[in-house]
Amino acid sequence: MFALLFKNFFRSKGTKIGLLFLFLLGIISLLIGQQYQEKQQKNSTDVIHYQKEHIARNAKFHQDEMGLLLYYLKFSLVNTNIPINSLAIGQRDVNPSIQSVTIRGLEAQKYDSELNNPNNLLLGNIDFSFVLIYLFPLMIIAFTYNIISEEKESGTWKIVVVQSKNTFLHIVKLFYIRILTILALLSVVLLIAVFYLNIPLDSAFFAFYGLSVLYILFWFASCFYIVSLQKSSNFNAVILLTIWLILIVVLPASINTYLVNKYPVPEALELTLKQRNAYHEKWDMDKKPTVDKFMSHYPQFKNYSLPNTEFNWLWYYAMQQMSDDESRVQSSELVAKLIQRNSASQTIAQYIPTLHAQIQLNEIAKADLGNQLLFLKATEDFHEKLRLYFYPKIFDNAAVNKENWDKFKVERFNDTSIINFTKTLLPLLIFNVVLILLGWFNFKQKKEQSF
Repeated sequence: MFALLFKNFFRSKGTKIGLLFLFLLGIISLLIGQQYQEKQQKNSTDVIHYQKEHIARNAKFHQDEMGLLLYYLKFSLVNTNIPINSLAIGQRDVNPSIQSVTIRGLEAQKYDSELNNPNNLLLGNIDFSFVLIYLFPLMIIAFTYNIISEEKESGTWKIVVVQSKNTFLHIVKLFYIRILTILALLSVVLLIAVFYLNIPLDSAFFAFYGLSVLYILFWFASCFYIVSLQKSSNFNAVILLTIWLILIVVLPASINTYLVNKYPVPEALELTLKQRNAYHEKWDMDKKPTVDKFMSHYPQFKNYSLPNTEFNWLWYYAMQQMSDDESRVQSSELVAKLIQRNSASQTIAQYIPTLHAQIQLNEIAKADLGNQLLFLKATEDFHEKLRLYFYPKIFDNAAVNKENWDKFKVERFNDTSIINFTKTLLPLLIFNVVLILLGWFNFKQKKEQSF
């Protein structure tokens, strides 16, 4: 009987076309992931060569003053991309993965990003997470919405009732065949991704796979519940597509609007302007107050006195430092609001399966807002380390040719956040159990003769 049901399911041309279409989209998403991966690898390789050539060229042409040389030199920090990021690009397509900074004011540099076509950013990438979140549910709905209603409407359901000893078990088998098929398709695509994109079989991959399976089961559980109401095919299709539209489009957009208004974020441009104004106004002010504030910030440099000259590098870099300090309030507000948004979105998403799946896939792939905030913090620490190393050399006017410039390599930031499997998988698991129990209860409410 099971083999017959399986054969009957695959006999339909619509089934074959649908599965082939979904498989091809999955492969296309892997190709897009590979292009993204190659772009990131190329950028990382290029910045290594660029920094080495950039430092050597400037050190050659600016040998007289360390302060002048450090005005131009840029040092790079790379936010490491893990291979599974190719499956869920997340916010990595809008947030820079490389920060190249001078030791001058940081706030004017932190939010620099690559130039991108805004239309491409609006449409986003068709990565695998997009295919999983948006397109797999549509195929599941197409395969399940009329499991009972079609046979009822064609008049063949009574034959099924007579031939089947347990009608409910028959319905479960119909769902099982479809679940097995979709999960097999998911597994094949991800297995191809493992070899094609060189994704290691680590905790990140198994969390990604487990979450994907539970997300697919959520949509089957939703269809199971709607089918258990035993309405017409048209009713089932309209309700399920409405649920898809609400969960995929309406609720995420509404929540985003709510968070934007609840936690308004000061523009990075406003912060940059504040920093630049704080710097430029120092040119028209007495030098001593600026240097005194700098010494209060860095008491270890108090042994350096302000030269009695119209221009000196101690005063200049003190201005740069003070411009950062005076924009610190706005900078802290920006980061605090982003943290609040991230925390609130994760809390709300626990009650919206589609949003939860999207956020967690990005978090697993280190492509979420949390990763970007950690990278910005690492950039601050990286910049501060450079300042503390070079300030004494600038103030002492150390010889440029005495410095070993080859030792300044491109550094990498590795997000060491640990995956919380309970937080990742539990909300979807609860939704699945609840929907299955509700569907089972609806079926048990009716006698087999009413089928």
